[in-house]
Amino acid sequence: MQYSAVDMKAVVCHGPKDYRLQTIRCPQAGRNELVIRIGACGICASDCKCHSGAAMFWGGDGQDSWVKPPVVAGHEFFGYVAELGEGAAEHFGVQQGDRVIAEQIVPCEACLFCKTGKYWMCEVHNIFGFQREVADGGMAEYMRLPSNAVVHKIPMDMPLEDAAIIEPLSCAIHTVNRGDIQLDDVVVIAGAGPLGLMMTQVAKLKTPRKLVVVDLVPERLALAREFGADVVIDPAREDALAVIKGLTGGYGCDVYIETTGVPAGVTQGLQLIRRLGRFVEFSVFGKETSADWSIIGDRKELDVRGAHLGPYCYPVAIDLLARGLVTSKGIVTHSFPLEKWEEAFALANSVASIKVLLKPAVNDR
Repeated sequence: MQYSAVDMKAVVCHGPKDYRLQTIRCPQAGRNELVIRIGACGICASDCKCHSGAAMFWGGDGQDSWVKPPVVAGHEFFGYVAELGEGAAEHFGVQQGDRVIAEQIVPCEACLFCKTGKYWMCEVHNIFGFQREVADGGMAEYMRLPSNAVVHKIPMDMPLEDAAIIEPLSCAIHTVNRGDIQLDDVVVIAGAGPLGLMMTQVAKLKTPRKLVVVDLVPERLALAREFGADVVIDPAREDALAVIKGLTGGYGCDVYIETTGVPAGVTQGLQLIRRLGRFVEFSVFGKETSADWSIIGDRKELDVRGAHLGPYCYPVAIDLLARGLVTSKGIVTHSFPLEKWEEAFALANSVASIKVLLKPAVNDR
């Protein structure tokens, strides 16, 4: 099946602080591939850090660049099937016009991790929005999903804003699951940005004894309370350690989830968590973070767990949104057309927004 578009607008990453709105050729679907018309694409903190030139994206000190420009940016997308390549309907189980999302990772299907079901840790590690041609992203009017994409259908009646947060919500679910929350746990989520607020909603569904959210922005803390936080802490105004000790008989929290993206979130967590606690690290950092590792080993014998992407969590995220157990309301705060991507990125990289979406004008035609 063919769609009529020939050229399209896209936000193309050429290098650090060198993103451009360009008119480029529309993608075409090969065998077992899809082209989707983008409904919306969120701007992630990692997009902002990639734009600013963070070393984890661009390398340095002998490390090669992970980003392969020029590449269409964006990994928090969803869209509608516009073109089905030969065999794609059977391959993905979708039809023309279906609302779909692909997971961020484009697994190579050949490495140790892909072959053992741990595809989200693929050794090649192409992620939409960061590697040209093999993984061009969703800040565009149309996007190609290769045959090795992991595709899920989205209910057509789901609100656009809910559909737009399926990717970060999947990451939030995976992160909360990594915390192995028990019914009698005191859980601290550090950071009430988009991911922290989604983690708050998901963690509340685990019914811990106490759910605590830490952030510096009063409006975000108020929203965390709406989403089920029992206690909120502004560490600039309160002694976070004293509050947590008071909630736990002096021991510290059982689970600490770090999603601030700043070094203080790590060192704070090592202070707040009890001995034998579970520390879950999610954030993407813009610079190196240092901590006293003797706390992890000799002093507290902590269980430190990473959380990366949202493996096997997309169907769960879609179901939670469809049942109204998790919501985008209050989280999606702004939307912009592709033409205003610079304004959108600046706002996304500030505390004046929570989640910012780009919506291609093709949806208005």
